[in-house]
Amino acid sequence: MDSRERVSLALNHKEPDMVPLDLGASAVTGMHVSTVYALRQALKLDPPGTPVKVVEPYQMLGEIAQDLIEALGVDVVGLSSPTTMFGFKNEGWKKWQLSDGTPVLVPEGFNTTPDAEGNILMYPQGDKSVAPSGRMPKNGFYFDAVDRQQPIDWNNLNVLDNVEEFSAVSNEDLAYYRTEVERLYAGTDKAILASFGGTSFGDIALVPGLHIKHPKGVRGVKEWYMCHVRRPDFILKVFERQCEVALDNLEKIWKVVGDKVSAVFISGTDFGTQKGPAMSNATYRKLYMPFHKQVNDWVHEHTSWKTFIHSCGSVESLIDDFIEAGFDILNPVQTSAANMDPKMLKAKYGDKIVFWGGGVDTQNTLPFGTPEQVKRDVQQRMRIFAPKGGYVFNTIHNVQPRIPVENVLAMYEAVREFREYPVS
Repeated sequence: MDSRERVSLALNHKEPDMVPLDLGASAVTGMHVSTVYALRQALKLDPPGTPVKVVEPYQMLGEIAQDLIEALGVDVVGLSSPTTMFGFKNEGWKKWQLSDGTPVLVPEGFNTTPDAEGNILMYPQGDKSVAPSGRMPKNGFYFDAVDRQQPIDWNNLNVLDNVEEFSAVSNEDLAYYRTEVERLYAGTDKAILASFGGTSFGDIALVPGLHIKHPKGVRGVKEWYMCHVRRPDFILKVFERQCEVALDNLEKIWKVVGDKVSAVFISGTDFGTQKGPAMSNATYRKLYMPFHKQVNDWVHEHTSWKTFIHSCGSVESLIDDFIEAGFDILNPVQTSAANMDPKMLKAKYGDKIVFWGGGVDTQNTLPFGTPEQVKRDVQQRMRIFAPKGGYVFNTIHNVQPRIPVENVLAMYEAVREFREYPVS
């Protein structure tokens, strides 16, 4: 069974020959570049000092190249926009170095300056003539959004200010999607997880507009969330306009990629905290579900794609709503959060939604446990989530920096050992 068939069966709640494995197919299922470097060195894929490409500079995610995909037995590859969250393209690679000495390659638009405290400042579209939109703390490993909230006239909010980033997909990007999907589909046997953007309503990572040189409207985290309570009509109007553009773009994109895509990333908005949901079911149903449903309904009516929602935290109380909204896949399955026991999740929702993630405790076991503990964690999650299909193995969100490489190796050794059906 090839990877594409394996993933297809799992997404249709059937048992393939083995549990599919994802690493790096999306911006929430990848690995920090420093850990990719350490893993490649441990597997002897590169001579010492060989830099790794940073393919997502906001989180500083490393490229999962074809040789690493084959070495680990990865089943999914990603198709995403050629433009980064900071608005410059992944091209024109140049050398850079992390604070811990890791050698990397970054795009030519990756233009930074240090501030007086030693933080590293990043600029929208790589343009240093405007205010920075990102800040990597001194000795840090990834960027935080800079608060660029301008004074707000609450009596005269303009919806257009908060939909500046949602525009018609360009012919250039459509040509890129056409070429790239063909390369991935014809050149590999992997399932394709696509991230076209524009459908993630209220994603707080996107609200600040990292790629916008002069952001207008409601762009601060605090101000945005307060609008949910004090100005829900404004939120609805923003989402209505965003949804209109998103549906038009999906139709254009589908015409060039067709059904070569297996699943599509729809939402990256986090609806959970560590201890519980970030909002009530009533708020989700009023502000978010109508738009999620419109997008998911369009996808299911016109394509064979499965739809993917990423939401960190304790979201158990919202899962029925996610299912009603039409989502097929839930990620990252944060089992370390409250009310997210893996056995309960599988028993209650395993026949209704695919679990993509949850493969190891990334808050405790992977960074701080022993290799033996990591292996036991992986085996346990396989035993719980794999039966009757509906499971793709991935860590809970991205693999972070400073993870002992012995633990990373142990994780993938355990995946190889325990992924075959029937899972033992």
